[in-house]
Amino acid sequence: MKIALMDSGTGLLAAAAAMRRLRPDADLVLSSDPDGMPWGPRTPDDVTAHALAVARSAAAHRPDALIVACNTASVHALPALRAELEPQIPVIGTVPAIKPAAAGGGPVAIWATPATTGSPYQRDLIDRFGRGADVTGVPCPGLADAVQAADEAAIDVAIAAAAHLTPRDVRTVVLGCTHYELVAERIRAALQQPGAPALVLHGSAEAVAAQALRRIGAEPAPAAAPTGALSVILSGRPAGLPAEALAYAEGRLLARSRTDLAPGAAVPAAPAADGATAAAPR
Repeated sequence: MKIALMDSGTGLLAAAAAMRRLRPDADLVLSSDPDGMPWGPRTPDDVTAHALAVARSAAAHRPDALIVACNTASVHALPALRAELEPQIPVIGTVPAIKPAAAGGGPVAIWATPATTGSPYQRDLIDRFGRGADVTGVPCPGLADAVQAADEAAIDVAIAAAAHLTPRDVRTVVLGCTHYELVAERIRAALQQPGAPALVLHGSAEAVAAQALRRIGAEPAPAAAPTGALSVILSGRPAGLPAEALAYAEGRLLARSRTDLAPGAAVPAAPAADGATAAAPR
């Protein structure tokens, strides 16, 4: 079994680690775009172009499924990715876990990037799945970038700023960016009120990993032998895990995998950071 995951950067680590826990025997392909990130400020068409390039690099390894472990790419590029890759490769998108969060009542906060907070996409999700709960969108400027860089001080500053904007009576928080799941416990510590019930955080990593297995007709097997290999692609280039990934428990879990740095096929060119085309390495 081979599962590919894609994101602009290290946000895919949470879903990859969830898949590794569910299927230690699965080969994983991690395809990201450090040369082109962040994707959030890009136009929808530009996000789609970069997402397609990253997906094509992953598809060259012939995975059984592709997880789009990125909220921005799922919003803007999912139809294009599915049109190009399915039915040969099932494509699983990432959606903020508003539905299960709202099921517990309210109030609920959704931590997301400034571009996502207040967007028609997020408002539509709240209207469809919010079940009448009191939902507050909380913009988190700089948090994804700080997590990507593993900048401890910047992470603390960004979390503190977002916590200040979060209503004190919130008991459930949706992590609306995959990068945020890597610092979930730090977010919990910043928001937990003394004497209040334990704060509930809702990420998407476990759900998308389980959905990927369902899409290919596979079952979780957490007790399987840990034989799965790891392949990493950075903006179309075969590589190892970036040093920043090892700052997180999820990255360190994946680093224990057998590595495979040789691509299964020629890696397509990826758009460069300025939107021009960068040549794939030979």
